[in-house]
Amino acid sequence: MASKDVRLRFKAIRVRTGYWTPGTDYLAEIVEAVRGLVRDDDVVVVSEKALSTAKGLIIDEARFRPSLLARFIVRLWVRRLWGGPLGRWARLRVRTLRNLRRYPMDLGARHKEVALRYVGLLQALRHYSEGGIDASNLPYSYVALPLPEAYREAVRIASAITAETGKRVSVLIVDSDKSFSWRNLHLAPRRVETPGLIHIGGFLTFLLGRMLRLKARATPVASIGVENPDLALTLAEVADRVRGYGAGRTVWEMARRLGVELTGVTWSMLRRVEHHPIVILRPLEGLK
Repeated sequence: MASKDVRLRFKAIRVRTGYWTPGTDYLAEIVEAVRGLVRDDDVVVVSEKALSTAKGLIIDEARFRPSLLARFIVRLWVRRLWGGPLGRWARLRVRTLRNLRRYPMDLGARHKEVALRYVGLLQALRHYSEGGIDASNLPYSYVALPLPEAYREAVRIASAITAETGKRVSVLIVDSDKSFSWRNLHLAPRRVETPGLIHIGGFLTFLLGRMLRLKARATPVASIGVENPDLALTLAEVADRVRGYGAGRTVWEMARRLGVELTGVTWSMLRRVEHHPIVILRPLEGLK
């Protein structure tokens, strides 16, 4: 697939692997998947969610007892405000608004309790993807947590590829949650380790970005070898679009596609779905 940007031309190669479950040797999986494909100066883009799952950074929300604050957030903030005026101001899809108005009380409160404990109140006030917490493409009531040391993981991946293939590559670790840009101002949905991306606090980044119609692109949470933040965002967005969404981009879409309740997805169901946690981006001109 060839694509063109104002600054560069590149070829995108989607790489299919098996579904990475907790305990997967993801470095070996990545090296084996790109062996024979990767070349010098390629950018290897890896899904943060896949890495978190492989590293066992997942938790079962069924084990959490929701607080009064978590229940209040679901009942008032999510169902009434995100499902109403906030959602309309943010230009959410009609289906998304409907899902938010029907946000499950008990399961949703457990999810918000996890968000409160792990990423704080301002992130818990988001309607989804709170601080990088993600439930899509995971079974039962599991959610994945954000990588705590994404830059270090990017270094490990780049080093492993070079050691095994002899190819010098750049590496991006990407979250599909959107960052928003206006000229040289780049607002990330949470604090990330990519230079040039800033964070202004929880749900405000998303709400302002959508209300002001700022340029939305997937978030590079760590970058090795791509120093320009605008370029890193562009590459992250292209890779995210090329990769696809596995079983679904949201937990509702995943459950609907697999024909089960929200917590009815199993590991075996996910293993049968095509997964592409890696995308290789090959510059046809020098990166700038």
